[in-house]
Amino acid sequence: MSSPSIDIELDSLQDAVSMALEYAKTLGTSGAEVAISKQQGLSVSTRMKEVETVEFNKDGALGITLFRGGCKGSSSTSDLSPAAIKQAVKAADDIARFTSADPYNGLADKSLMATKFPDLDLYHPQNISPEELTRISILAEEAALDTDKRVQTSDGASASAHSSVKVYGNSHGFLHGYCSSRYSLSCVAIGEVDGGMQRDYDYTIARKYSELLAPELVGASAAQKTAGRLGGRKIATTELPILFSPEIATGLMGHLVGAISGGSIYRKSSFLLDAIDTQVFPDWFSIDEQPQLVGALASSAYDSEGVATQNRKIIDNGRLATYLLTSYSARKLGLTNTGHAGGIYNWTLSSTGQTFDELVKEMGTGLIITEVMGQGVNTVTGDYSRGAAGFYVENGVILYPVEEITIAGNLKDMYSNIVAVAKDRDLRSSIRTGGILMDKMKIAGS
Repeated sequence: MSSPSIDIELDSLQDAVSMALEYAKTLGTSGAEVAISKQQGLSVSTRMKEVETVEFNKDGALGITLFRGGCKGSSSTSDLSPAAIKQAVKAADDIARFTSADPYNGLADKSLMATKFPDLDLYHPQNISPEELTRISILAEEAALDTDKRVQTSDGASASAHSSVKVYGNSHGFLHGYCSSRYSLSCVAIGEVDGGMQRDYDYTIARKYSELLAPELVGASAAQKTAGRLGGRKIATTELPILFSPEIATGLMGHLVGAISGGSIYRKSSFLLDAIDTQVFPDWFSIDEQPQLVGALASSAYDSEGVATQNRKIIDNGRLATYLLTSYSARKLGLTNTGHAGGIYNWTLSSTGQTFDELVKEMGTGLIITEVMGQGVNTVTGDYSRGAAGFYVENGVILYPVEEITIAGNLKDMYSNIVAVAKDRDLRSSIRTGGILMDKMKIAGS
């Protein structure tokens, strides 16, 4: 058993999409779009160097949306036989006939459709056996257990190899598909000292199997992070500068995504309502979106409506340059579609030039935040309050781990109070940023 190439399915899936669109046309619909996404992969998890699970998955479905004027109907099928596809198209049409009209429904404008499809180097198929994934999982666990004597337990390691193929077509004549691959390895370590236990993890992810970090490095890092958290203390309620680790900084910018998404704007449920061209961040701060970055984890030539993606400024010298709009939200707001149906693409934050370690020294006295917990973020008001853990820093030196605290503020103030962004970026997600240093935040402790 292995994770084989799936590019051979691309032609047959395009044929299935084409068939669905042709049948939709015969029904007299005003527009149709069809998407197929198929994934297959292999995952292995181990615990204490013993295999726990081996999973092979292969799934996918065809989804179709039809429009009759402003009326919309959708259906899906995992059976790609001609009869099943026709049945799914008919079902979508039946639904469209009985739904209420919405004048903002419809396909994205034809003039916005992608016409160029560069090779973004997203697909690197490799036959990976369960034995190979087991090997690297166990190597990661061994490294975790050998790194620090206080780490005697592994909470498991997981390795996976996945491939997917996506095809999208609509009645504008757009029809295109592409394949992608993704490999990953993670390890979780548990440490104990004086009856107190902590856990932490690390992971690696890449388009190419050969570009995963060595399992020994992943395991050792998980153990080091876990050992570093042992002996955590509470601190008194105070106000201090905060340095978010890159992983937490990524989540902090994720709240911006939700706040400037078209759905939040037209529902008037965002703290950044009517904020275009207003100062949200310091004037040195920018976010560039690069959808067609070769080999990156969040690259695509078009969004899930076929709209061509393009480089754009999200934040330009601290000012909000754009909302993130789909065809529906753009029409609803009377704005131009930005090609963000399906998410964002490779946001890169500007840097102030320091490494993370240099920012620790520059902070002087404050907190490094390495974990946040809870759902205390209100994107309507911007209020932010989350449980947190990390490290107390004095005179630029990490003194001890901190736990059971709450950090609180308002995202508007937090964004405007960013004083630095590290240059050593975490590239493992669609938001590529280093650590983020903030002037100060309220900290609720003991």
